[in-house]
Amino acid sequence: MREGPDIAHIAALIGDPARANMLTALMSGKALTVSELAEEAGVTIQTASSHLSKLDEGGLLRPRKQGRHKYFSLASDEVAHVLEGLMGLAAGSGYRRKRTGPRDAELRQARVCYNHLAGDMGTQMFDSLMAQGHLVLDGEELKLTDTGAAFASEFEIDVESLCKARAPVCRECLDWSERRSHLAGSLGRALLNRLEELAWAKRDQKTRVVTFSRNGAEEFKKLFPVK
Repeated sequence: MREGPDIAHIAALIGDPARANMLTALMSGKALTVSELAEEAGVTIQTASSHLSKLDEGGLLRPRKQGRHKYFSLASDEVAHVLEGLMGLAAGSGYRRKRTGPRDAELRQARVCYNHLAGDMGTQMFDSLMAQGHLVLDGEELKLTDTGAAFASEFEIDVESLCKARAPVCRECLDWSERRSHLAGSLGRALLNRLEELAWAKRDQKTRVVTFSRNGAEEFKKLFPVK
């Protein structure tokens, strides 16, 4: 038998319905407690703790203690990237969570994918940055151009600090609802944070929906025009 990455083990960890619901809840980028994740999964706290231990051991979670509480978040952007891809695969195959709820349209319009903007407005941002020449694909690697760096700097993003960090500055993430790319990486995170700083957009931590103000939506369209 050939040796290689044990994808079956990771798939089994993600594939349990309760664990899948927990991981989906953490896609908001917010760290959650055991009791909060138990509620998301519809299980007891004891059962949730068992599931979280398995996810932690599998390298999918990052646990942190603060005071009396223990918080869990996704281990990395890589985990979020895989989950978003699985959501796209599930949506394309017709499989949907029963608790989708009435906010489907809002999630498709704009939502948080771990720490960056996804949905229709996320893909609009990506397409616009590509069309303006601020992002380019070099083989399979997404790169920020000089004009893109200038654009981000004018938007009051510290590009120099992003480039010095270990995390990738730009990264494609396949959007599960749009089936097109949106922008991940440290630049994607910085852009979403900047939209919030300007009060153009506000994220709902419980649902992952990102709501734009009327002025914010207008300014967004000016900044990220599409033909």
